[in-house]
Amino acid sequence: MKLIAKLFAVLSVLFAAQITSAQSHYPNRPVKILVGFTPGTAPDLAARILADRFTDVFGTPFVVENVPGAGSNIATDRVAKAPADGYTLLMGGNASLVINPGLYDTLPFDPLRDFAPISQVFIAANVLAVPPELPVSSVAELVALARAEPGKLSYGHAGVGTSQHLGAELFKSMAHIDIAAVPYRGTTAFIPDLVANRISMSFANIVNVMPLARQGKLRALAITSIRRSALAPDLPTMAESGFPGFEAVPWFGLLAPAGTPAEVLDQLHGQTVAALTMPEVRSKFDELGLEPVGDTPAEFTAIIRKETPEWAKVIKQAGIKLGH
Repeated sequence: MKLIAKLFAVLSVLFAAQITSAQSHYPNRPVKILVGFTPGTAPDLAARILADRFTDVFGTPFVVENVPGAGSNIATDRVAKAPADGYTLLMGGNASLVINPGLYDTLPFDPLRDFAPISQVFIAANVLAVPPELPVSSVAELVALARAEPGKLSYGHAGVGTSQHLGAELFKSMAHIDIAAVPYRGTTAFIPDLVANRISMSFANIVNVMPLARQGKLRALAITSIRRSALAPDLPTMAESGFPGFEAVPWFGLLAPAGTPAEVLDQLHGQTVAALTMPEVRSKFDELGLEPVGDTPAEFTAIIRKETPEWAKVIKQAGIKLGH
């Protein structure tokens, strides 16, 4: 009987250990990736590409949930307040993480305190474009024209606080020019006016600009990323065009709530980087005009820390405010 009792005790310990192991195995239930934009947008599509890959690798569903609104602040806040267990993730962009802190008097979350960055996923370069009728063929000529006719030239943008808006304000500040802002409801709304020469210029997404530029309907002058793009390798950067350090691109990355276990973050980081190196994933990103990144959590954190005060300065100089 004593032997049976001991055997039962050993089996009980082993069984308990197996249960604990099963409970601690990540993931053992569906994982949500929240996106603060509508379906079909770049962050939504990128999140779905990663979710499909994660589902295959982990054998557990990764589901994208769209929570648009308030410049993606709603989705960002929801993840900030979610349990730190790795089952609620954010495909978060520079709008909510580094730009909105300068636009809003208060935010319900702290980008640096409330999140555990996993990896930056992609950047989507903008292009400074002008109508063919505008008598300029370079950024330098555009600056010269703007200085010669202060206040007469205008730029279109996709909404207050967007990369197109702040990129143009950064350009104004660095070039010391006076150009008027014309807001629209998204990029597709201002492109027709740009083609028709009703506005003088815009920083628009490379995917929207380059097909029209190749057709002669727009003239592309420079790209807003630090490096040239494979989608337009002959197009110089703004830095190469006389504005060192100029960078104004939408970017997105994967984040978890602060306090998420390190082993969970390590798994997610490893699989994110692995996915972004896969030829089929890179091909899908190329089609969308997205440049995959795949950096470390420390590098991603450093980007958030660096860019927040930089954009706050641009926003303050331009006198932009969205209130609460």
